[in-house]
Amino acid sequence: MRQMPYLRRSALVSMAATCGCALFTGKALAAQDAAGESWNAKFQLTYIWQAKNTFAAAYSGPNSLSPAHEKSYSFTSTAFLGLRAWEGGEVYLDPEVVQEEPLSNLTGLGGFTNGEMARGASPTLKFNVARFFLRQTWGADGARTTVESGQNQLAGTGAARRWVFTLGKLAATDIFDANGYSHDPRTQFMNWSLMANGAYDYPADARGYTWGAALEWYHDDWAVRAGRFMQPKDPNGQPIDTRIFDHYGDQIEVEHAHEVAGHPGKLRLLVFRGRAKMSRFQEALDFGAATGAVPSLDAVRRRAQAKTGFGVNVEQDVAPGVGIFARASRSDGKTETYAFTETDNTVSGGVLVQGHAWGRAQDAVGVAAVRNGISGQRQAYLAHGGISAFIGDGGLNYRPEKITEVYYNWAAMQHAWLTFDWQHVEHPAYNADRGPVNFFAVRLHSEF
Repeated sequence: MRQMPYLRRSALVSMAATCGCALFTGKALAAQDAAGESWNAKFQLTYIWQAKNTFAAAYSGPNSLSPAHEKSYSFTSTAFLGLRAWEGGEVYLDPEVVQEEPLSNLTGLGGFTNGEMARGASPTLKFNVARFFLRQTWGADGARTTVESGQNQLAGTGAARRWVFTLGKLAATDIFDANGYSHDPRTQFMNWSLMANGAYDYPADARGYTWGAALEWYHDDWAVRAGRFMQPKDPNGQPIDTRIFDHYGDQIEVEHAHEVAGHPGKLRLLVFRGRAKMSRFQEALDFGAATGAVPSLDAVRRRAQAKTGFGVNVEQDVAPGVGIFARASRSDGKTETYAFTETDNTVSGGVLVQGHAWGRAQDAVGVAAVRNGISGQRQAYLAHGGISAFIGDGGLNYRPEKITEVYYNWAAMQHAWLTFDWQHVEHPAYNADRGPVNFFAVRLHSEF
C-alpha cells in the first residue's frame, strides 16, 4: 500500500536538516523575495529491486511467504505540482505512474519489506493521481523561518504560530506520525514497520491514499493536529467509501519540539479511531465453533465497527549528522487490520548517520530494529487456520516478528542515490515454525 509521505519543511525543517536523505537537493531560499514561489514543479522516480533467500518452513498456508527463492521489483515516478492560488492558499496535484511485482503476492509478513509495494500490485504500468489537495494557512504570527522549495512545498517564509487546514486527496501519514529519520521508503528505511507506527491502522486505499481533511495549530514548540479521512470499502481495497460520516478514520496528534543538551528533537503522541465494515476475531472464532468450519473474517464482517489505538513517536538529534528515533504503538487487538499492517503492537527504533565523518556528506547509513506482535484473539484466529488480508499459514506457533534493517544510501551523482539494503526477519507472520528469512534490495532514487 505504500507511498512516499511528503514532509513539509515549514513544520519539519530541523528534521530535514539532520536527516542525511534530504527530500529536496536544491539551494535554500536565499534569493527569494518575501512572497516566495508562486508555483513549482518537482519530480521523483524510484526503482527497488528485491530478492529473498530460501528458508525453512514446517508448513505453508494460503497467505504464507513462499519458502522458495523469489525476486521482486517496484517502480514509481511522480510529478509534484504546486500553485499559490491566493494569499495563504496553496493547491497541489501529484500525478504518478506505478509498476510492481511483489514477493509472494504481498503475503506472509507483518512488516513488509518494500514500502513502495501495494496490494493488488500490477506488472503493467498504471497511472493514478496520488494527491490533489488544498492547503490554507492563516493567523501567521511569531518568529519567521525560511521555507525551502520542495515536493508539495512552495518556497517562502513560515511562522511559528499559525493555523493550517488541508482538504483533498492525500495520505494521512503526510500529516500524522511523521519522523525525520524513519518515514520515507524512497530515501530511508524500506520496511512498512519503519515508515509509520506498525499498529497505526490509518485510513487509506490500497496505494496508501485517501480523501479527507485535517486542521493543525502551531504555537512555537507545540503543534496539535486532528483529521478525518475516508476508509476503503473493503479491507486493503482500492475503492473508497465516500460515506465519511458513517465510515471514517479519525486521528489526533500532539507534538512538542524540544532540545536536549542543545540538540533538537520532537515527541509526538497519537490516538486514532477507525469506523468501517470490519470483522472481530472473537466473532469469527465463535462462527467457526458454531459451524464446525474454519473461522472466517469474511463471514462476520459488519458495518460500523470501531477500531482504536495509540502511538508514541520520538526523534532526537544526538550529534552533528547523527539522529536516533523510536516508535511504539498498540491497537485494540480485537478488530481485523483494515488498511495497514497485520500488527497489533509494535516497538521500533534506530539510528541514521550522515556521511560527513567519511567525507560523503550526501551519503547516509541507517540501522533499525522492530518487534511486532499480535493480540491473543488474533493468535487464536490464526492458530485455528484463519486467514486475514496478508497472513495465514493454516496454523500458528506464535512468536513476535522481529525485523532488522540496515542500509547504505550512496549519492551516486547529483540528484541520484543508490541504496543497498538488507533486512532480516525472524518468525515471519509471527510463526516460529517458519524462517528466519533474509531480504536483499537495491534502490535507485532520483529527484529534481
